[in-house]
Amino acid sequence: MYQFNRDDYNKRMEWYQDARFGMFIHWGLYSIPARGEWLRSTEEMSIEDYQKYFDEFDARDYDPKKWAKLAKEAGMKYVVLTAKHHDGFCLFDSKYTEYKATNTKAGRDLVKEYVDAVRAEGLKVGLYFTLLDWYHEDYPHYGDRIHPMRNNKNCGNENRDFSRYVEYFHKQVEEICTNYGQLDVLWFDFSYDDMRGEKWGATKLMNMVRTLQPQVIIDNRLEASGEGKGSLAEGNPTPYHGDFVSPEQIIPPEGVKDVNGDPLVWEACITMNNNWGYHGTDKFFKPAPMLIKKLVECVSKGGNMLLNVGPDAYGNIPEESVEILSQIGKWMKRNHDSIYGCGIANVPKPDYGRVTRKGNKYYFHMFENTIGPVPLLGLEKNKVKKIRALATGYEIPISTSWVHSDYPDIVFANLGPNPVLPDNIDYVLEVEMDD
Repeated sequence: MYQFNRDDYNKRMEWYQDARFGMFIHWGLYSIPARGEWLRSTEEMSIEDYQKYFDEFDARDYDPKKWAKLAKEAGMKYVVLTAKHHDGFCLFDSKYTEYKATNTKAGRDLVKEYVDAVRAEGLKVGLYFTLLDWYHEDYPHYGDRIHPMRNNKNCGNENRDFSRYVEYFHKQVEEICTNYGQLDVLWFDFSYDDMRGEKWGATKLMNMVRTLQPQVIIDNRLEASGEGKGSLAEGNPTPYHGDFVSPEQIIPPEGVKDVNGDPLVWEACITMNNNWGYHGTDKFFKPAPMLIKKLVECVSKGGNMLLNVGPDAYGNIPEESVEILSQIGKWMKRNHDSIYGCGIANVPKPDYGRVTRKGNKYYFHMFENTIGPVPLLGLEKNKVKKIRALATGYEIPISTSWVHSDYPDIVFANLGPNPVLPDNIDYVLEVEMDD
C-alpha cells in the first residue's frame, strides 16, 4: 500500500520543479461544435444530440509530432493531453467502451501516437484523465450539479450503480498506466461537492497507479478542484494526496504554502484565450509578452505554468496560438536559465519586475526600466561576484553614481544612458553571488 515518504516525494518532483513550463492540450469531440469543452453540460445536450460529432470525428490533420515540436520550440519541458474529458470520449483504445477514437473515422489510437511523438522530442509525457463521465450510464444524471441531464427528470438515478462506474474508470486508468510506457504526469480532473476522495475509490486507485507507475507525478484533484489545496498542504497527506496544487486560471497572489508556512509545489493551468477546447469565435488571446511575464511570476513564486492550446476539429493548433508560442520561444531561447530550475529568490520584489533564483544566481527580470541605476534589492554588495545581461552575456557594471549615495547598502546596476531596455518584454540581469 502506498504511503507518503518525503525523500521519495522530493526525488520524484525534481524534474518537474526544474521544468517550470508545460503545454496543456484539450482536444476531443467538442472541438467540432467549437463552443467549449463543457458544451454538453452548458447546453444540456443529450447523448443522442452529441452523437453527430462522434460520427464526424476524423482527426484529418492530426500530427502530434507538430504539437511536440511546437512545445519544445516554445521552451516547454512537458506536455499533458486530454486522454478522456468529461463527455466520456476516449482518445485511446480502451477495451471497456465503444466510445473511443478507434471507432470513429479516425480509426486509430491517438494517445499512442501522441506519447511516441512527445518522447521523440525529449519531453516529459503527461495524460489528463477526468473523474467525471457524462456518457457512462452509471454516472449520476438527474440532480448532479453539472451533468448534462441534471434537470431531466426522465434521467433518474434509480437503476444506476455508482460502484460499477468507479470500477469502470479504475480499469481505464489501469489501461493508461499499462499500455503507454512510462508516464511522467497523470492529471486527474476533478472533485466537487461530495464527489471527492474515497467516493472515487481514491486509495485503491492510487495504490494501483503507484504500483504501475511509481515515478509518475499526480495532481491534487482526487481531493480538490481548481480551488483547494489538498491533504499534503494540510500536513497530513492521505494515500491519494496530490503531488502538486493545481490553481486554475489564476496565479496565487503569494504563491502556495502549507499549514506550516512552507512552500508547496504548484502549477497554474492557464488558457491562451477564454476556453480550454477549441472555440470558433473566442479570439481573446493573451499576448505573448503578457504570458512571458506571467510565466516569470509563477516561477518567482515557486510554481509552474501549464499553458493550454485547443486544436481545432481536424487537429490543427490555432494560428494565434502558434504565433504566441513562437514569440515565447524566442524569449525562452535567450533567457531560459532564469526559468529552468529556478524558484523563489527570498529578496524583495522590485517595482520594475520580479526576481527568480537558482543557487547563488539571482535573475532580476526587468519589465520596465528605472530612472537612474537599477537597484538590486536584498543583495549584499560585498558578495556580488558579477552581473551579466543574460540574453547576451555582456558585463553590467555596478554603479558608482552619486545619485544613489543616500542608499549605501543597496547594490545598483549601471545599464548605461539609454532609457529604452534592449528587451521591451523582459530584460534579465543575471547576478552571481559568492557562495
